[in-house]
Amino acid sequence: MIDTVQTQKSIFPTFLKYVSANVLGMIGFSCYILADTFFIARGIGSDALAALNLTLPAYSLMNGTGLMIGMGGAARYSLSFTHPDSRTHRTVFTHALLLAGIAALFFSLSGAFGAEMISSALGADSETIGYASDYIRILLLFAPLFLGNNLLLCFVRNDGAPRISMTGMLVGSLANIVLDYIFIYPLDMGMAGAAIATATAPVISMLIMSTHFIKKNNQFHLTKIRLSFKQAADICSLGVSSLVLELSSGIVIIVFNYLILKLNGNTGIAAYGILANIALVLTSVFTGIAQGIQPIVSRNSGTDGKKNRNSVRKYALITSLLLALISYLTISFFSVPIADAFNKDHDPVLTAIASTGMRIYFISLFFSGINIISSAFLSSCDKPKEAFLISVLRGFALIIPAAWILSALLGLTGIWLCLPVTEAVVCLLSLPFLFRKTSDRR
Repeated sequence: MIDTVQTQKSIFPTFLKYVSANVLGMIGFSCYILADTFFIARGIGSDALAALNLTLPAYSLMNGTGLMIGMGGAARYSLSFTHPDSRTHRTVFTHALLLAGIAALFFSLSGAFGAEMISSALGADSETIGYASDYIRILLLFAPLFLGNNLLLCFVRNDGAPRISMTGMLVGSLANIVLDYIFIYPLDMGMAGAAIATATAPVISMLIMSTHFIKKNNQFHLTKIRLSFKQAADICSLGVSSLVLELSSGIVIIVFNYLILKLNGNTGIAAYGILANIALVLTSVFTGIAQGIQPIVSRNSGTDGKKNRNSVRKYALITSLLLALISYLTISFFSVPIADAFNKDHDPVLTAIASTGMRIYFISLFFSGINIISSAFLSSCDKPKEAFLISVLRGFALIIPAAWILSALLGLTGIWLCLPVTEAVVCLLSLPFLFRKTSDRR
């Protein structure tokens, strides 16, 4: 377990333990989405790749809901750890599980009865709607697995077991990659196979995390409760920045798809699909840092933990900038071969659009890492309003107007440019919150 307040000397090993585990876990978690992209692109074709990109907003909403409940519940669990006998500490997991169950029911019903309607609303045309609806239907039907996995990942990590959480994500992701290949190639199951493979990952992840309970290392338990709307709202408020982060990425994808479709058709959509899925992997690194620092910051609350919080903040920012530099240099040097790897039909236009877009689009990494960490740090300091503001600004309040304006002025280049511009502006706004308003909890 994390001590309530640690010494300055001991905080870096704890930071390294939690952040490394979560970064590796999140990379693995996001890689299975990238695996879908690769195998669908190479095994089915560009129309299926375009369809996959069209379905990403639905996945973002489902995943964001799970993260909101999981991150919010786990943050409140950690913040109340100094009062283990309090009602909040004893019941927060059960409340979170109940909320996840309600949300999962909604998504499952939507997938069962509205897959074609959702696909059409997301922009699927006659060439892509079959692929899109197959994928969305299965993905949403398995919503209980995705939401349950998100919930357990957050609580197990905050219960002092980040390595178990990491192992669950990594092994689940590896299984998905293997099953992607089997279902798409030997079994020729197409988009349905890719979706089933993706839905398998959380099952394996949860089985691995069950060892935390089998060994009776868990300090959170199911309890008999009456649903408290106040506690449910508290859980959601602490985790809402995670929902906004995921949901806004879905909204942005919808807007980008619309604008790109007008400029470059399905080829442009497929190119953006490559960028969007690579972005999921790269930003997952920053999400891993953010999730890793959350339990440390929450447990080091109050005046006594101020030095430790400041140290964790420094380590997180330095780590994000170093990883952003490495990621951007790698993407810039290898943009053409990366684009070619997803180009089954060897379309030179697709490769040219995607490779050019990467060099511009991923300048945003230097700023997005700071913004993601700022939002998580503020939530962990029990400052959800500031965290929410950062998430809203970078999520859609600035980027959507920027996309419309810059695309009108610069065409496709403007679309690639709007993300770095937005993240840079939000970064300038978030830094004062990060350095001036986190010295003490309210």
